[in-house]
Amino acid sequence: MIVLGIDPGIALTGYGIVEGKGHGLSAVAYGCIRTKPGITHSRRLMEIFRSVSDLIIRYKPDAVAIEELFFNKNARTALKVGESRGVVILAAITQGVKLVEYTPLEVKQAIAGYGRATKGQVQGMVKMLLHLDEIPSPDDTADALACAICHINSEGPLRYLVQGPEVVTPGHRMVPAGRGEIVR
Repeated sequence: MIVLGIDPGIALTGYGIVEGKGHGLSAVAYGCIRTKPGITHSRRLMEIFRSVSDLIIRYKPDAVAIEELFFNKNARTALKVGESRGVVILAAITQGVKLVEYTPLEVKQAIAGYGRATKGQVQGMVKMLLHLDEIPSPDDTADALACAICHINSEGPLRYLVQGPEVVTPGHRMVPAGRGEIVR
């Protein structure tokens, strides 16, 4: 199963393509879609739509996983993130790809085994689960990879029980991942 995880935003939209095969995970590609601050808001949304559509066409994911919008104290920021989510959803639907949404609590639970895990704990687990040399940067990229892993864990044979810093899967082993490519 190949899943495209997305962490939507206007300036930066993180993405991560994760493949779950057998009982292992690997990062196929990850990075950020960066839009220029000097262009119109509608143009930025169009760039996000086109970039996500291109990722779907190139990697042919089985699903696109995105976090549900949580209420932000800054209504203006929440509105812009909501618009970014909208174009990501439109890209998935237009390309005929299954779209799944998870709450931040569900993503944290799936990755770190605790729904109130810190951002650092989730990032550390993403690094470990995907056998990466370092935590993906910026944060949006790690968050997108976490969304993809969350969906793979909820769908297939990869149901990891996380206890402390180790992933416990009796009778199974993790398949080492190749290095993800960062597309800028």
